[in-house]
Amino acid sequence: MEDARGKAVCGQEALDLLNCVAQSPFDQDKCVRLLHSLRECVLNKKVKKFSLADQEQKDAKPN
Repeated sequence: MEDARGKAVCGQEALDLLNCVAQSPFDQDKCVRLLHSLRECVLNKKVKKFSLADQEQKDAKPN
């Protein structure tokens, strides 16, 4: 799902959360805050599903 400018809806929030989880040392409190931020964005923007660009290309190609 993309907005009018071509940016993924809630993409920055999702990326921030993924990067938080990957960091060492792991800061659970920070990641939980980012999770709530992502959840709020998903609810506000009515996002139903996320997908990665590579997955979309694979799904578009016939087998």
